[in-house]
Amino acid sequence: MKLLYPTSVKLDVQSLQGFSVSLHPYDVKTPIPEDLIDADILVTWANAASNLKDAAQRMKNVKWIQSFAAGPNDVFAAGFDRSKVIVTTGVGLHDGPVAEHALGLLLSGARRFHEMRDSQLQSKWPGHLGGSFPRNDFTTLRNSRVLIWGFGSIAKKLAPYLTALGAEVKGIARSHGVRNGVEVFGEDKLSELLPETDALVMILPGSESTNNALNAERIKLLPKHAWLVNVGRGTSVDEDALADALEKGELAGAALDVFKTEPLPESSRLWKTPNLIVSPHAAGGRPVGCTELLADNLRRYLAGQQLRNVI
Repeated sequence: MKLLYPTSVKLDVQSLQGFSVSLHPYDVKTPIPEDLIDADILVTWANAASNLKDAAQRMKNVKWIQSFAAGPNDVFAAGFDRSKVIVTTGVGLHDGPVAEHALGLLLSGARRFHEMRDSQLQSKWPGHLGGSFPRNDFTTLRNSRVLIWGFGSIAKKLAPYLTALGAEVKGIARSHGVRNGVEVFGEDKLSELLPETDALVMILPGSESTNNALNAERIKLLPKHAWLVNVGRGTSVDEDALADALEKGELAGAALDVFKTEPLPESSRLWKTPNLIVSPHAAGGRPVGCTELLADNLRRYLAGQQLRNVI
């Protein structure tokens, strides 16, 4: 049995050598070499679309794909036959890095770090950013009302950071309940919760049901002092509606780590939209525990047991 692993992430390959499979590295940006086409297992991370499409067309023996991404949209888009190939994800590998990044973007919005940097580049002293701020502005996490839309494993990691800094945290998910001590509401409560939100953090997956989930109508429900942080999927935000709101002063600011088109085109209006922080899909990028996940799933696969994170 042959397993291909990507050179785009650092794996402890030595710890995988006790299994009855042969291990082969491959470049995720170029076509799969001819001598590796017959592999049974493909591990993916940050693969080029052309690489995955080529693999889907030529790798006829592959039976299991282990993606280190939280959502394997790239694998499905490549055209693999889902009736014949098991696909498992990297859910949980990105919780810590993405939660830290979301926290950093929230603090940047509250403390106006982006304005300080802009002033520095112009050799100007931004004295207006010191001293006291009106309480009806989002200037601190203490006593702020943070709503996390998409309350999965990343939200469960982020919420304690926010509460430790004094924020009042609520969640939105498909169903109501209490998760890790945080009250989570169904999406039917959005119209009630958005007007009471100082900062909205979006961690929604990419799907048809979440396309433009934050649209013009819902943006208008947010207070004018509110900030948006999106570390989920770019397709979940109506970017034109968001830019319109920021330009009109109907929303205080936004920090986006994901976009509908990536890299963000030079022609995009978002580059120059006021009070918008552009983060280059950098929240993840560091899957933590990927070797352990692969080893556990490989053991399960060889034993004929249920794999973790099956789609």
